[in-house]
Amino acid sequence: MGLLVILVVGFLLPQHLSMPVEGATRASYDQHSYWAYPWGESVTHKGVDIFARTGTNVHPATAGLVVYAGQNRLGGNVVFVLGPKWRVHYYAHLQEIKTRTFAVVGKGAVLGTVGATGNAKGKPSHLHYHIRTYIPYFWHTDKSIQGWQKAYFVNPIPYLNQSFEHA
Repeated sequence: MGLLVILVVGFLLPQHLSMPVEGATRASYDQHSYWAYPWGESVTHKGVDIFARTGTNVHPATAGLVVYAGQNRLGGNVVFVLGPKWRVHYYAHLQEIKTRTFAVVGKGAVLGTVGATGNAKGKPSHLHYHIRTYIPYFWHTDKSIQGWQKAYFVNPIPYLNQSFEHA
C-alpha cells in the first residue's frame, strides 16, 4: 500500500503549488533569496524564507505524503512532504508541528506553525521553504558557489508568485 501511495504521488498528482504560509503575500519574502550567498552554515540559501507572525498556520504547498515530521539541527522543527514529480518539499523553523510522518496531506491540511527554531533562533519568525529533487536538472548548474548542487533544487519563488496569479 505504501509503495502504491508513493507511485501515485510521484506520477499522478498535478503540481500546482500554493503559498504555504497562511495570509502571506509577495511582500512576505525576498524575490532574490534563492541561491543567495553567503548564507551561514549552508553556504548558499537553497530556498525562500517567508516571514510571518509566530504561530501562523503553515499548509502544504502541494498535496503529498509526509515522509518526516520531527527535528533537525539547522531547521529545528521540520516537515518533509513528498509531492508530485517525486520532489520533496521542506518546511523548516516551525514553532509547532501539527502533522505526523506518513500522513497523506492536501493543501487544506496544517503541517505546523511559523516559528524560529533551529538556526533561526533569535531571528524574526519565518518559514524556510525549499524544494529538492532527486532527479537532477543538470542544466540548472552554474559557476556560483555550490552551483553543482543547483541540479538537486528547484527555485520555489516563481511557483509562489504564480500561486497569487491563480488565486
